[in-house]
Amino acid sequence: MHFLDVIILLVLVVVIYAKLKGVLGTRPEVKKTKLSEQNVAKIFDIIIKEAEQAADETVDKGEIQPNIDMENMSDLEKTLFSIPNFDKDKFINNSKKAFELILTAFSAGDTETLKDLLNPALYKKFKEVIDERKKEGLIAETEFIGFEQAEIKDAKVTKNLAKICIKFVTEQVNILKNARDEVIEGDANFIQNITDIWTFEKNINSTGPKWLLASTKK
Repeated sequence: MHFLDVIILLVLVVVIYAKLKGVLGTRPEVKKTKLSEQNVAKIFDIIIKEAEQAADETVDKGEIQPNIDMENMSDLEKTLFSIPNFDKDKFINNSKKAFELILTAFSAGDTETLKDLLNPALYKKFKEVIDERKKEGLIAETEFIGFEQAEIKDAKVTKNLAKICIKFVTEQVNILKNARDEVIEGDANFIQNITDIWTFEKNINSTGPKWLLASTKK
């Protein structure tokens, strides 16, 4: 509901109340007049609440606000602003959750989780690595320590597809064991500082909030 609609509704309420008061004024029952005033007050409260809700929804939908200075935005900021319903802070927080979840699932060979978080092409590559590990009897173990950095580095919108590159700097412990449970790669006591560039993508016409991981590189 826009504020013009709110004003029109307010005018209608005032007109209806005036007519109602005129009719009730010809009757001796004062209680009905008070009851009508209470009803009008409730209608006003409902309209105001709807107006506030509409204003909140307008912000959530990412509609252009009159005070936004587009001229002083960087190219990256303009691209991000052009993506419907995009919230930078929310995207970074969600991408960090996805990073940890994907990292853990890949180490554990959890293809079901990966299938839900990767685009088909990248999922195929991840699954090939997992299948090869199983074939050779190798076991990967990853202990995620935490994030040192998570920053959007680039963004592109081509036709209906939006892609965002985000740089992750994390601390991890990674080891690889053979079938005899012997460590053949890595050190369980060594914390690695690893930098990754991950690219997430989403169809901007989609009503869903999900971004899928499309590529990874060091």
